[in-house]
Amino acid sequence: MKTGKFWSLKLFLLLVLLVVLAACSGEEGTSEEPADTDTSGDTEEAVPQTLVFGRGGDSVSLDPAIVTDSESFKVTENIFETLLNFGEQDTTVQPGLAKEWEVSEDGLTYTFHLQEGVKFHDGTDFNAEAVVKNVERWKGGAEEKFYYFHSMFKSEGEDIIKSVEAVDDYTVVFTLTRPQAPFLKNIAMSPFAIASPTAFESAGDAFGDNPVGTGPFKFVEWKRNDSITVEKNEDYWQEGLPKLDKIIFRSIPDNSARLNALTTGEIDLADGINPSDAATVESNSELQLIERPSMNIGYLGLTSTRKPFDNVLVRQAVNYAIDKQAIVDAFFQGRAEVAVNPMPSSISGYNEEIEGYPYDPEKAKELLAEAGYDGEEIELWAMPVPRPYMPDGQKVAEAIQKNLADVGIPSKIVTFEWATYLEKAKNGEADAFLMGWTGDNGDADNFLYTLLDKDTIGSNNYAYYSNDEVHELLIAAQTETDEEKRNDLYKQAQVIIHEDAPWVPLAHSTPLLAAKKGVTDYLPHPTGSESLINVSIQ
Repeated sequence: MKTGKFWSLKLFLLLVLLVVLAACSGEEGTSEEPADTDTSGDTEEAVPQTLVFGRGGDSVSLDPAIVTDSESFKVTENIFETLLNFGEQDTTVQPGLAKEWEVSEDGLTYTFHLQEGVKFHDGTDFNAEAVVKNVERWKGGAEEKFYYFHSMFKSEGEDIIKSVEAVDDYTVVFTLTRPQAPFLKNIAMSPFAIASPTAFESAGDAFGDNPVGTGPFKFVEWKRNDSITVEKNEDYWQEGLPKLDKIIFRSIPDNSARLNALTTGEIDLADGINPSDAATVESNSELQLIERPSMNIGYLGLTSTRKPFDNVLVRQAVNYAIDKQAIVDAFFQGRAEVAVNPMPSSISGYNEEIEGYPYDPEKAKELLAEAGYDGEEIELWAMPVPRPYMPDGQKVAEAIQKNLADVGIPSKIVTFEWATYLEKAKNGEADAFLMGWTGDNGDADNFLYTLLDKDTIGSNNYAYYSNDEVHELLIAAQTETDEEKRNDLYKQAQVIIHEDAPWVPLAHSTPLLAAKKGVTDYLPHPTGSESLINVSIQ
């Protein structure tokens, strides 16, 4: 009995064990079923995309209405938007905050139909009234502050924009006092971006320190002379954009240091690459070399209201004294052409019949003697930051200093912090100064009138050049809608400017940038600043 009971108990325990093992086996089998291991419903958390953009200098202000420098516009292009845009890599006029527009037959009335549902970063509505308040701000502001607006939309004390009216919430009408042929291109320029009226009315002069627009990125922080940070506008009106979550604009004045920062991975994109470093970039499999379409002029300005440059013979002598080809060869490494006129040949209206001043030191000496130049030392201003049209202002100044010394003009090289340099030059405080310009809209008016008309003295006409005949030609060209006639007027103006010699035109450059291989969809614009709305990092 004991033996029988034992085996019965043993058999019972064995059966229990088998059941347990079967259950365990079933559990393991269940855990291997696809239903339990399927993670298709899980989403990987996206890695934030931050682009670090290394540039040559800090911004002057982040209020686009009061600045003229591309370092400021590089940032404001991403915070603000204009009524009209340019093409991705040209200056054809495209829709922006205005989706459609009409122009009256007499060229005096422009009607813009605005995008709906757009908000400023502060949550206020973008509408026709906001456009009106922006234009009123530009018109009513002091000329020395809003000098871009006044230099382009004011002539001989007369406002070219007679009125701007909100017809309804999303229709705004501009009425002009006289036709302005490049009006649509002008209104698409960076300085005429639409800002939040609530913000600029509240902030006053401090608006440039805390900018508010409708753009793809919102302002976060500005560390002076170091970095500016902007972040993705989550409520941006164009669906799916921007692709980046954050952009940090870092100021690295030295070109070589900036390239080194790119090579070591501190930054992702760098402008102002020395032409001599192009081969280094191209040989690095981790980098890509990028060329910006050329639409610029680098020049030596001669302030015509200051001695000795109030004498046209001295100005002409300086043009003969400078070896422009040697400067282009030494500092642009073949990525520039010697300039003859104050605008590049790619601009309609360029006068190809004008021959540049040849390098002729003896002729320069003759003209100086004829002018009675007494050999007094001049100040030669060198830009403190690299610019697209001037990769190394200090070295170019040193080359010019040697050329001038060879003909008997002693000079002392001086410089200032960039914002101060621009302000002092604008005020006419320089004798001779290195400067340049990247076209804003691809029109001859934006070079000749903006830089060399008497209306723009104290704004972009740093040379304080004034010629009534040139002024009449440029005003006539502004109002002329026949392209052939406009071009002829500009060609006539260039002949006079060449003889008056307020500048020594030096070079039209092809600016270079470099980026990590993973930076995609960056399209450099000929105007020198572009929205980074489509850029991403792979």
